[in-house]
Amino acid sequence: MPHVTVKLYPGRTEEQKKKLSEEILKNVVSIAGCEKKSVSVAIEEVNPEDWAETYKKEIMNNDKLYVKPGYDPFK
Repeated sequence: MPHVTVKLYPGRTEEQKKKLSEEILKNVVSIAGCEKKSVSVAIEEVNPEDWAETYKKEIMNNDKLYVKPGYDPFK
């Protein structure tokens, strides 16, 4: 633990996803003070037509977000 999940639109290469995961791993280890072996990173691709549902479930009215997006897909 910790486990980080990144959700994004499809289209990134495997190389980009691996680099993103590695950078997240480095930062989690450095900032959270945990061991590399205890961190997991998942990348989930969400199709654009399904993003509004993801936004509704996981972003909208989520008081646990430390970084909030600067857009609203419903406007």
